[in-house]
Amino acid sequence: MTIRVVVAEDQGSVRAGLVLILRSAGDIEVVGEAGDGEEAVRLARELRPDLVLMDVQMPRLDGVSATREVVAEGLADVLVLTTFDLDEYVFGALRAGASGFLLKDAEAAELIAAVRTVARGEGLIAPAVTRRLIAEFAAPRAVRAPVCPQTAEAVASLTPRERQVLGALGEGLSNAEIAVRLEMAEATAKTHVSRLLGKLELRSRVQAAVLAQELGI
Repeated sequence: MTIRVVVAEDQGSVRAGLVLILRSAGDIEVVGEAGDGEEAVRLARELRPDLVLMDVQMPRLDGVSATREVVAEGLADVLVLTTFDLDEYVFGALRAGASGFLLKDAEAAELIAAVRTVARGEGLIAPAVTRRLIAEFAAPRAVRAPVCPQTAEAVASLTPRERQVLGALGEGLSNAEIAVRLEMAEATAKTHVSRLLGKLELRSRVQAAVLAQELGI
């Protein structure tokens, strides 16, 4: 299966490099290039790619806002790519519904692997970012925003198996790893994850992982 990608990056030379890397993979096709957030959203609506590789800092419409529009309209999955590992960008992108977050200093092979991972429906966060997330969730509850009542009620309605799946997502496990951990078929694990996201009204498995960490599941 070919993964159709739109690359959104305002620096022409960086964008050209990203496109070159992605096109070196036989299963990835770059179907569009955008130099700002508005163009990224327009191309996503027009081309309906599988994934948008989205820079955070762009003119006219920033990457977080563009991600929010793309995800809200169900146009594509979004892999956010940036030189910044500041919390405001990480959490902003995750709240907007991004399926993955990768730093620009990632090696070419890491970028290609990240695109494939997100295209499979499995969220991805760069290791450096994951450490910051864990540090955030290890902070005292008083400094974190409480989970909304609706979400808390939805979590309470989960079956024991669904809570196990949510806990596995909180550890960053892939569908294959969840299947091994819980002794089930990978297809069954994928079904559980999809059902879980629907119950919790979450846009991505990454958001589910954040929720699991926040609740200590």
